[in-house]
Amino acid sequence: MTARLLIVGPQGSGKGTQGVRVGEALGVPVVSTGDVFRANVSQGTDLGRQVKSIIDAGDLVPDELTSAVVRDRLSQADAAEGFLLDGYPRNLAQVMHLDEFLEGRDEKLDAVIALVVPREESLARLTARATEQGRADDTEEAIATRLGIYERETAPILSVYGTRGIVDEIDGVGGLDEITARIFAALEARGLRPAR
Repeated sequence: MTARLLIVGPQGSGKGTQGVRVGEALGVPVVSTGDVFRANVSQGTDLGRQVKSIIDAGDLVPDELTSAVVRDRLSQADAAEGFLLDGYPRNLAQVMHLDEFLEGRDEKLDAVIALVVPREESLARLTARATEQGRADDTEEAIATRLGIYERETAPILSVYGTRGIVDEIDGVGGLDEITARIFAALEARGLRPAR
């Protein structure tokens, strides 16, 4: 069984943690743009060198380059039977890039898991995480800025996928296992059952 999924949610929604759980259960790789960027940079690939110079300059990686990195990762053998995307597409331009890539392979996304978490909850979680992990860059102001970018640029992709009938809105507030159970209930309703 193949499963091509996308997990979306504001910072602090737990999408990284839930994405790993879903990917492991379905036997598909989790493709996080942050992880793919770091891997390319550490391996010193051409893409990695381009990404590093952009990040070092304090800029966001442009959509074209981000999409090229993701296309390269999705073309690897372990992603042939499916994947779970985390952090991509993060805006409408990247949705078009992903659509073109998948159409070229006669594939499409099976489901978009949208973790719904109130802004106050995201802020509280991120502030707590910053304190626990000693992340000085995670000030309340910086967190609010990142949430604003998510609301402006990423949240609109949900209406695109919503018109395709593939968005499952999941209440992202509660215990870890409880939220995972909600995700699997939604996926099973689409015929996507854990491999293990």
